Amino acid sequence: MNPVNILLVDDQPAKLLSYEVILEELEENLIKAQSAREAFEHLLRTEIAVILVDVCMPEQDGFELVSMIRQHPRYQNTPIIFVSAVMLAEPDRLRGYAVGAVDYVSVPIVPEVLRAKVRVFADLYRKTRELERLNAELEARVHQRTAELETSAAQLRQLNEELEHRIDQRTREREEALAQLFEAQKLDTIGHLTGGVAHDFNNLLMAVLGSLSLLKKRLPADERSERLVTNAIQAAERGTALTQRLLAFARRQELKPQAVDFLRLFENVEDLLAKAVGPRVEIRKCIPADLAPLLVDSNQLELALLNLFVNARDALESGGAVTVAAAAEEARPTGLAGGNYIKISVSDDGEGMDEATVLRAAEPFFTTKGIGKGTGLGLSMVHGLAAQSGGSIQISSTRGKGTTVSLWLPVAESFTKAQPAVVPAAEEPVKPVSRSLSILVVDDDALVRTGTVAMLEDLGHLPWEAASASQALEFFAGGQECDLVITDHAMPGMTGAELARHLRAAFPNLPVILASGYVELTEDQGLGRMLRMTKPFTQEQLQAAMDEALRDKVAAA
Repeated sequence: MNPVNILLVDDQPAKLLSYEVILEELEENLIKAQSAREAFEHLLRTEIAVILVDVCMPEQDGFELVSMIRQHPRYQNTPIIFVSAVMLAEPDRLRGYAVGAVDYVSVPIVPEVLRAKVRVFADLYRKTRELERLNAELEARVHQRTAELETSAAQLRQLNEELEHRIDQRTREREEALAQLFEAQKLDTIGHLTGGVAHDFNNLLMAVLGSLSLLKKRLPADERSERLVTNAIQAAERGTALTQRLLAFARRQELKPQAVDFLRLFENVEDLLAKAVGPRVEIRKCIPADLAPLLVDSNQLELALLNLFVNARDALESGGAVTVAAAAEEARPTGLAGGNYIKISVSDDGEGMDEATVLRAAEPFFTTKGIGKGTGLGLSMVHGLAAQSGGSIQISSTRGKGTTVSLWLPVAESFTKAQPAVVPAAEEPVKPVSRSLSILVVDDDALVRTGTVAMLEDLGHLPWEAASASQALEFFAGGQECDLVITDHAMPGMTGAELARHLRAAFPNLPVILASGYVELTEDQGLGRMLRMTKPFTQEQLQAAMDEALRDKVAAA
């Protein structure tokens, strides 16, 4: 089991040591920070799984720090646990949850409780990363198979050039058959690897979304509680979108240079940069909206901007302005390879540097700041980013007038803007069901079954439960009847599609809704136009499917 990084933030070394002693049994990597700035340096350099933050700190309290962390797109979902040395009132706890905390631990700390809480979030992070690793391996296998096919196709083309004209047509047909076979095998492999995982995730999200939706309807009129429940629902819906992407095609890529919209990237981190430089420093930007995309690692570019802004802030002791500009320029430093580049400049009107200092500014560990105020790695990291990205860096400064750091980064030549989604035409409205119905819910997952039953009861219907297709058949064999059947598809023993065929043969007029955690279901022989739902579904979607199924029943009659 690979250890994960856990960030401990507290201004008191003794408390940090106590956290370290308590959590060392977990055998994870414990990273300590005594200030907000030190915490952000770790966050931007390292992938952090869990964050423990002290509520009461002198420069910035825990609420402010957590709010700043949540501003960064990469840490919007990282678990954050508050540690409080005083008994917090309920409004303070709600404030902590509102800014992004997921839990509280009060002092004196019970070691077993703290370890248990941290272990849960660390394991969740580890399992999530394992899924990402599997997706990356799958992508590598797909690329490898594609490369093998391309090599085979090249050999075939070379052979075709040597063959007589009468066999050219047959050779092309063979190539097309091989390509189709490869595509089918690739899609089949992806479906097997991601289908089961996505199905389980959809079942979990089904239970979460259903319960939250019902809970939202039962909550008293309280804006804060409604906001929290709405936030949880939105988070679950984002998980739904993730499983849909997994099932469509596993394309989660590891961090590497990619096409980056610099204006959008800067707008995402602008609030974070403003907090880093403080209120006395004005941020100005001159970034055209039609700027070509950069070929760069976005996370490293964000870190480079933060380093440049912190350096500019330190040069503006009495306040001033920092200007960010970007433009495509033909003039470029010597040594750059051919191609198109974008020049990104960060300028300040601070005290500036003399010529000797400028020559050494990008050297590792060289700094003009006092002890404890800088590591001397900021500009060297920016220099490394520019070099590794195939670009260059240039520093110009004048004593008393300010400093400009310019980055030349390559343009992502092959870049296609996303086309707007086509909005489907609205369907004819369906008259809702107005009477109480007897409905059989068939699902092997107890959480999903319970959630579906609760939604049906809330709609005023009488639901029955079956944990398998065989139990459903026993229900009808016992002489019981119902108005509608809602069944899961992927179940052990007999699938929902097979159950539907049995019911259609025995009860031709009984409506059946087939639900599944998969994006698409196989067209099973004999099902025809059976109504289907994709998990997770909402109560409104369930109501609409029922209305549609019963309308079809009336039309058939």
